[in-house]
Amino acid sequence: MAIASTPALESDRQNLISLITDEAVFHGDFTLSSGKRATYYVDMRKLTLDHRAAPAIGRIMSDLIADIDGVVAVGGLTLGADPIANAVMHATAASERPLDAFVVRKEPKDHGRGRQIEGAEVEGKRVVVLEDTSTTGQSALKAVEALKKAGAEVVAVAVIVDRLTGARAAIEEAGLEWRAAIDLGDLGLDPQ
Repeated sequence: MAIASTPALESDRQNLISLITDEAVFHGDFTLSSGKRATYYVDMRKLTLDHRAAPAIGRIMSDLIADIDGVVAVGGLTLGADPIANAVMHATAASERPLDAFVVRKEPKDHGRGRQIEGAEVEGKRVVVLEDTSTTGQSALKAVEALKKAGAEVVAVAVIVDRLTGARAAIEEAGLEWRAAIDLGDLGLDPQ
């Protein structure tokens, strides 16, 4: 379990946990993007795109990665990472260490400049990949692969909610640091 670095940020984190529990955990029969079956689904897009949660998400996630030296940009695979990266960018804009945001397309564009990564220039830069929640880590690793191909130095993967289902092991096996703001224990859920 992570704890934020200040009482105010921990209060943000606890409020976000309450919002997730009350409004973003759905019970039923679900197929996750990994293809795995689950009896609950944590729909973080419901909150990453919500005015009550997004500012806190930006503060919490920027705090989660604040001690990683030299990071200049954050982002990940579209669509899940996009609002998180924007929230972090806005949360850090007036700080001593503002972070830019980028979007990793699932495939390079077949027109225009043919880019797979939009937004901040990542070549030669230290970056962190963000995700709302992760089951196997494959979406994050797809973003990592595209970023490395573009010349970025990916140093970590940071998620809002760790489902505790193997994503951390996959990310660490790829040689990257794993960070999570909230885990299933915080939400009163068991791993599946």
